[in-house]
Amino acid sequence: MRKLLLLATSALLGLTTMSAPVQAAPPSQLPLTVTNNSGRGDAVHLYITGIMNGRLGYLNGNGQFTPWSGGAIPPVPAPDFSIPGPGNGASKTVQIPINFAGGRIYMSFRDKLKFSLVPNGLVQPAPWAGGDPNRDILFDWSEFSYDGGGLWLNSSQVDMFSVPHAVEATSQGGATTKRGQLVANGRNRVFDQHQQLGGDWAKLAYSRSDGTRLRVLNPSKGLDAGLFSGSYFQNYVNSVWSTYQNTPLTVVPFQHEPNRRFTGRVSGGVMRFTNTSGQQVAEFQQPSTRDVLNCDGRLAAPNNELGAISRSLCAALNRSTLGFIHTQPTYNASQFYTRATTNHFSKIVHANMTDGRAYGFAFDDVGGFESLVHEPNPRSAKITLTGF
Repeated sequence: MRKLLLLATSALLGLTTMSAPVQAAPPSQLPLTVTNNSGRGDAVHLYITGIMNGRLGYLNGNGQFTPWSGGAIPPVPAPDFSIPGPGNGASKTVQIPINFAGGRIYMSFRDKLKFSLVPNGLVQPAPWAGGDPNRDILFDWSEFSYDGGGLWLNSSQVDMFSVPHAVEATSQGGATTKRGQLVANGRNRVFDQHQQLGGDWAKLAYSRSDGTRLRVLNPSKGLDAGLFSGSYFQNYVNSVWSTYQNTPLTVVPFQHEPNRRFTGRVSGGVMRFTNTSGQQVAEFQQPSTRDVLNCDGRLAAPNNELGAISRSLCAALNRSTLGFIHTQPTYNASQFYTRATTNHFSKIVHANMTDGRAYGFAFDDVGGFESLVHEPNPRSAKITLTGF
């Protein structure tokens, strides 16, 4: 299936003689500059999608929001909402309005992307899906939200790795945080290292007929494309469940609450967790490879204690620390990805980032290893297309 984005439906105690400082509200529009240091001569096209006032739509370069309309089944082509991007060595600034959520900014080289519409939904590019018209286009995206809590901006590899780009945010005071910068020749290294692994890992790398290396699919999308084994993690998960039949697993999912911990044990093929009072709060059947790679299915994470535990389990399985380190999550990155059965895609992408941060899978933010910048009161934001 091609990716379909649908519109989903503390009190302070005590008094003090001094008032707490009031943080200035973020500006109503935030300038986001895309700088093209790619070294490529191709034209660049930008697209900004997201949600505003409960409606799906897109932005133009001035920050004006237009909701989608006219979708149908089967999907119909969306209007061209591309923004001319910067040429090599140049920059383009667009405006992001406050309260713009679920945002993506796409960057494509040479060719324009093809989007389509269904009722109340946008069909976004999904080159891992059969028949997707964007399969042979060089493109990527960053994800962001901008509201009263500030800006969240990340370079995501949860679906694929393609165009190297760094994200950054600058505060009103002038402090800048930057993430997603690859090491020298990092893009080629990511492709080469997958091909050197051979097998299904090599199949994740895709090149156009003219030889252009377009992308490396995340194995979660490799599954969707029929390129990656649906049983890859099975033996590892079996061994984990066997380990915790006799050894207790401790999960401390909230770093700021070290005394809030849960104990897991496997009985009858089910891993059950109790809190410190002995009450059962969660249980997990053995997850499939798809569940592990997507952090979904039997590892779905609702916004409660079950979800907090699930996030920790999924991160530990992708990083191949579960079954070996019995208090999770662990925050020592040197312990990640050290075994033969592991998420090698995430391992490779992290290893080729200058700061080791990436979004190699959905819950890579467990422990703060994701390529995210968050600025509560931003002055500006930037995406830099780096050389390749």
